Amino acid sequence: MTRHTSIVALLLAGLLSACGTKEVQDITGPFGNSRIRFFNFGVNAPGVNFYANNTKMTAVLSASGVESTNGVAYGGVSAAGAYSAIDPGQYTVTGKIAATTDKDLPISTLNATIADSKYYSFYMSGFYDATAKTVDNFLVEDNFTAPTDTTMATVRFVHAISNANPMTLYAKNTTTATEVPIGAEIAYKGAAAFIDIPGGVYDLSTRYTGSATNVLTRPAVSFVARRVYTVTARGDITVASTTTCASTNKTCLDNTANR
Repeated sequence: MTRHTSIVALLLAGLLSACGTKEVQDITGPFGNSRIRFFNFGVNAPGVNFYANNTKMTAVLSASGVESTNGVAYGGVSAAGAYSAIDPGQYTVTGKIAATTDKDLPISTLNATIADSKYYSFYMSGFYDATAKTVDNFLVEDNFTAPTDTTMATVRFVHAISNANPMTLYAKNTTTATEVPIGAEIAYKGAAAFIDIPGGVYDLSTRYTGSATNVLTRPAVSFVARRVYTVTARGDITVASTTTCASTNKTCLDNTANR
């Protein structure tokens, strides 16, 4: 046993001597302090993958494990609404076609500043120009604070319909019938401030200033206490609205949790 142990010790010493004192490289590295997510709300736009400079921020896997050519389709959000880590700095944010035809063609580009430790949402919006192969976009900061009151939820409104007038989002509690505005009137590419409302089920609607007529509606939307939500108006305002957000270009109110 003693002789065997000595031989093993000598072999290990030889291996360590051959390897030197260089440590194993740590390739994990820290994640960026900032966060971003991506929405494809450009009417008639193809599915895309989103990039920050040359870094691909989104991709969709197929059943075979190979990257899907569908990308983030119209009406979709990257990573089911979750945020991706990103370092603060200056970026060219781009949506590039995911399909085989025109693969990686940039159709929506925005120069943006990402601040340290802040959260953002990037929206492709407006109408896709199939001839020029371009679509509009904008970036908003998601400056929410999670509610500390266990009975409250936090909600804000974003306007992503390029051919609609400024509007205000209203939430009517289905139990108490109390209706409150979610922030002020918001124009296209604008975002209201996050506000706290009691957790519960709400009928949502938007109205133009000075009008009692609902422009968009969505019934029975649940806002869970201590969660944060963004409600976004999307679609073509000239097409009849839908309450399900299932149609390609009908207007609707998308509800996606921030946390």
